[in-house]
Amino acid sequence: MASAADMPVEKKYESEGAVLDTDLERSSDDGVSVGKGDILSLEHTDPVLNAKMHLVNDAIDEIGFTPYHWKLFVLNGFGYAVDSLLLLLQGIIARQAELEFNPSYAQGLTIAAYVGMLVGALFWGLTADIIGRKFAFNTSLMVCSIFAIVAGASPNWIVLGLFICLSAFGAGGNLVLDTAVFLEYLPGKSQWMLTLMAAWWGVGQLVAGFLAWGFIPNYSCDDPAIVENAGPCTYSNNKGWRYVWYTAGALVFIMSLLRITIIRLKETPKFLVGEGKDEQCVQTIQFIAQKYNRPCSLTLERMQACNELSVERRGSVAHATSKFSFGEVGVHLKGLYATKKIGISTSLIWFSWLLIGLAYPLYNVFLPSYLASRGAEFGQTSAYITWRNYTLVNFSGIWGPVLAGYMCATPLGRKYTMVIGALITMAFFFAYTQVRTEVQNVVFTCVINFCLNIYYGTLYAYTPEVLPSAHRGTGNGIAIGWNRIMGIMSAVIATYADTTTPVPIYICAALYILMAGIAAVFPFEPYGRRSS
Repeated sequence: MASAADMPVEKKYESEGAVLDTDLERSSDDGVSVGKGDILSLEHTDPVLNAKMHLVNDAIDEIGFTPYHWKLFVLNGFGYAVDSLLLLLQGIIARQAELEFNPSYAQGLTIAAYVGMLVGALFWGLTADIIGRKFAFNTSLMVCSIFAIVAGASPNWIVLGLFICLSAFGAGGNLVLDTAVFLEYLPGKSQWMLTLMAAWWGVGQLVAGFLAWGFIPNYSCDDPAIVENAGPCTYSNNKGWRYVWYTAGALVFIMSLLRITIIRLKETPKFLVGEGKDEQCVQTIQFIAQKYNRPCSLTLERMQACNELSVERRGSVAHATSKFSFGEVGVHLKGLYATKKIGISTSLIWFSWLLIGLAYPLYNVFLPSYLASRGAEFGQTSAYITWRNYTLVNFSGIWGPVLAGYMCATPLGRKYTMVIGALITMAFFFAYTQVRTEVQNVVFTCVINFCLNIYYGTLYAYTPEVLPSAHRGTGNGIAIGWNRIMGIMSAVIATYADTTTPVPIYICAALYILMAGIAAVFPFEPYGRRSS
């Protein structure tokens, strides 16, 4: 929706015969309103880019949801699944690998994974804004799979940490890319599906649980902390954790092939608009419309007509003089603070990611420790039962984003879905400290995992929705980067704090209270509005 300041320019241009789509209440054939207000329309400092984004949004709304979007939902969802899979796997296999290699620093694998995720988020995020979404989409999972497979053959602790770090580097860009790619093709009325896509995160957790349940109890040496007179751990009697990596790496490799062969992704229309490639943008949108026999009134002439809205426009504002320079990074950072409101939004989002980056691993990454220690309190020492319970907990995590997706599509919107999710999670965290039986232990951990994914899944979707499209990869990458930094800190905290006590649970509960407060004051609400 054009700002009041832009209206005289548009009216002047219309009088000269331009064809601008300013009817914001035009309806499509299916009766759905096309052209709802764009989230950042009143914040845009570039009237040309604003007008073009509005036309692209109208065209995507006119086409509607197609089988192409379902393919994107599944194939982009693979990235979500791989991210959670990689993060949890290192925690799952850490104890058995530690027994075999006797390292001097037990939390080294957690730090390695989060360092890889941090560098990956920043690298792939910037790459997405500089050279496009397509390259990272097609290569990141392949990189991840190769090093995940090799990790299973690691001869010592250091090499294992290195390969986990490199595998995490490939996986680390997926949460940046998957949300951006899916969002930039989605019709406005379907943007709630970005929250639903976080259910794939739970699928990744579930796969991690099944791998642990299948391999760790059956192909691992005894832990002397649990079994008296346990023999030494060697390569020959402790292959379970290696099987976990081989299987996970092969699965990710298959996912990477499916991405390349099934979707054959074209560059996203909104990235092309930011690049000034109007013709390619129109071709991409018209290709989808023709393939699925949908109406599309967008033409190159209408896009180019917008150029005269600003006679002082000099090229694209999305890039520096040289794309591959520090100046390019500066352009994208400056774009995230283009106005006061956008700047406040960016800062609050990054702070939220920082907080969840500490709360999430303190609970989920060290969940096996909690389950094992609490189970031991109640007389449950079976590794099989521990990993079975772990799988049940991870299965519960799938359904949090499903509920969140429904809530986001109601007047609660994204902000209050996050508030409710965070507060409910906080309540169950406090309640968990009063668990007194094995059944309560399993039930409460399942409920907590369900509830925390309501908040987490919505934050994942909200972040790219309210970021400017030309700088979406950078902003999202930095957000997730803060998350990974705090993940590294969680490993340090876990080294000096006992994760088998309720203390980390109290910390998590307090953090969720703070996150709920921040979500309530986010300046943008995407419900009923379209991403720019």
